[in-house]
Amino acid sequence: MLKPTGELTLRTLAMPADANAAGDIFGGWVMAQMDLACGIRAAERARGRVVTAAVNEMSFAMPVKIGDTLCIYTDVVKVGRTSMTLLVEAWAQRYLTPRMEKVTNATFVMVALDSNNHPTPIPLEDAPVIET
Repeated sequence: MLKPTGELTLRTLAMPADANAAGDIFGGWVMAQMDLACGIRAAERARGRVVTAAVNEMSFAMPVKIGDTLCIYTDVVKVGRTSMTLLVEAWAQRYLTPRMEKVTNATFVMVALDSNNHPTPIPLEDAPVIET
């Protein structure tokens, strides 16, 4: 039995407004939720603003349906000077069941930005947090 990789970063409910006429949730909506989760996780790690620089290929193994809970898991796998790479998995918890099914996965590259929108160094993981 497959299990999610990474840390649960975002959970949201798939609603009728997010679906096509057949009741399948739009893939773009799923990708947007994955991007939101990456933004949360990367901003926490960078301790500041981040933007999406790249997303690798995505293919959908199965649909998300109205009423499913979409669960996004993120794993920071590489931290460079100003960018980081995250593995992201989207899982659907099927409506009113404990059953979880992997929907898709992708690799996102996020870049830390300063207040002038220029790439800025990402602090070391164990660097002290400076209160302002």
